Amino acid sequence: MPKKRGTRLTEEKVRRIVTGATVAGVLLIIFLVAILIVQFVQIGIVNQKRAEYDALIEQYNEMIESGENSLELLQLEETLRSLAMENGWTAP
Repeated sequence: MPKKRGTRLTEEKVRRIVTGATVAGVLLIIFLVAILIVQFVQIGIVNQKRAEYDALIEQYNEMIESGENSLELLQLEETLRSLAMENGWTAP
């Protein structure tokens, strides 16, 4: 009986398939590691911005708390009149 061509996997074909699968696996791993690195960098940037925003919020809260007394003082009619006189306004 004659042999059919291409029905059996030769050792060379098996090596090519294994090599191709190995290359595909390595490329997939490299791709996933690159995505993981990018994600870690983005997480670090977001955490840094969040820390900056938290510091600004704290600073503004302190400014608001310390500015309440001065706002009340500035809203008093006498204080407004004296500041107007200092800035060149004339009394009616």
